[in-house]
Amino acid sequence: MKKIDLEKVIPSQNILPKPVFQSNESTETTHYSIMDRYGNAVANTYTLNFSYGSGLTVPGTGILLNNQMDDFTAKLGVSNAYQLIGGQNNSIAPEKRMLSSMTPTIVMKEGKPWLVTGSPGGSRIITTTLQIIMNVIDHEMNIAEATNATRIHHQWFPDQIRLERGLNGDTIDLLETKGHTIKSSFAMGSTQSVMYKKGQFYGASDPRKPGALTLGY
Repeated sequence: MKKIDLEKVIPSQNILPKPVFQSNESTETTHYSIMDRYGNAVANTYTLNFSYGSGLTVPGTGILLNNQMDDFTAKLGVSNAYQLIGGQNNSIAPEKRMLSSMTPTIVMKEGKPWLVTGSPGGSRIITTTLQIIMNVIDHEMNIAEATNATRIHHQWFPDQIRLERGLNGDTIDLLETKGHTIKSSFAMGSTQSVMYKKGQFYGASDPRKPGALTLGY
């Protein structure tokens, strides 16, 4: 109302409302990892699959329903939204759960939780989680180094290796020499990990996506 002058005309352009901030709903799955001093551990991955899932809510609740049915093989030989091609065993049937890439993981050592990890990322979840575990166990990285390391991904079809930027150029040349098709990719996954080592907890939130937090108390 302060912009309105009752004595003269004000051009409409001069009284436009302030731009409304449109928040962006992530299309990502969510993962969190928890450990405590009593030996309890939780690896939780959950999803709506696409942004806002199916776009439907349970009446009166505001709870969104997922569209996880896309993970079934709707038609043999035809890829789904993530370019994954399923087989007969993943066909839709009563009392059956669809194949999922979600990989919440608890690694045990001497019968106790040692490493808890997981990630969003659709079809790239499996390779992302595996590389965290391999980096820690096989390459003896700490959990932060394992999280920050460059990632690769292959999912059978399409017939290509996806690489995060930053991989050694000689390695890329070697892969291409062997006939691999290389596709450069932006950040893959967003792992949230915690591990227990020598009486201390160590956590790492993936820097590839904003908003994650490592917290201990």
